[in-house]
Amino acid sequence: MIEFIKCHGSGNDFILIDEIAHNFTFSEDERRDLSMLLCDRETGVGSDGILFVLKSDVAEAQMRMFNSDGTEAEMCGNGLRCVARHIIEKEGRKHVQIETQKAVLAVEQVEQIYGGIDTFAVAIEPVSFEAQSLPMNFEKTEALDEVFPDLADDLTFTALSVPNPHIVSLVDEISEQKLKETGGKANDLPSVFPRGVNVSFVKILEHNKIFVQTYERGVGLTNACGTAMSASTLVSTILGSNDIGKPIVVINKGGLVNCVVNKEERRYSIQLRGNATNVYTASIEVDLAEKQWKWIDSVTHQDEIDTYEELKKYASTQI
Repeated sequence: MIEFIKCHGSGNDFILIDEIAHNFTFSEDERRDLSMLLCDRETGVGSDGILFVLKSDVAEAQMRMFNSDGTEAEMCGNGLRCVARHIIEKEGRKHVQIETQKAVLAVEQVEQIYGGIDTFAVAIEPVSFEAQSLPMNFEKTEALDEVFPDLADDLTFTALSVPNPHIVSLVDEISEQKLKETGGKANDLPSVFPRGVNVSFVKILEHNKIFVQTYERGVGLTNACGTAMSASTLVSTILGSNDIGKPIVVINKGGLVNCVVNKEERRYSIQLRGNATNVYTASIEVDLAEKQWKWIDSVTHQDEIDTYEELKKYASTQI
């Protein structure tokens, strides 16, 4: 039997499995197979990925995030908020640290971004504009506001890792169809992006307010991607007029978050602030050998669902 929490950050939804609490010892193959089986929106539970919470020797817990196609992401900002909430409530503390693939990151509960929405802040780092950090094969060491002819002749992109690989384009209007086509092309170019890449279109709404939509590597079009919103905030600050050190409102199809870009000497860091909503808790039986699963029990957290819907409606009026 597997117990899990179905949760989301900005509509980016996950299955959270606490391997520590339930004494699970999944193998790497089992984590991959569970992700492909359970994340399927037609035959599975349905989610963008699975968050596995493991023991850590250097932090309160370790987070590993597997996409719906079974691949593992270096980081996941929306998922990290969900894990942050889980560990903060478990530990009974406001500040904890979570180990991710690339860094040990500080997470904390902060002032609500919307009434009734418990808000969690996570550090998004390390940040790098070096092409090799994505990795990306490019003629220059960095790609800042550059045209990638293989993707689109009429768009410019900035490439950065946070530490997930991202390319970001500032646009006047966002076309989902063009984003889907561009994201598909980018992830079918292993000669340029050997490990794939997340592609975001960003529309500047007003000073310190942007709208972001993302084609997420291993997932496709998403309601929101935490590292993409963070990367997009940074790019809109460098190439636009958004402020360093002040909250920037980031609207997405799943709601909204706040991002704060900080700079110390030549080093950037980003803090991502937003919800971590628990939709329901559940128990299931899984037979990985037969690729089958069945429900045992579930409890819906309707109050959290209703409160987040209010935020989502508000966010839709800000576009």
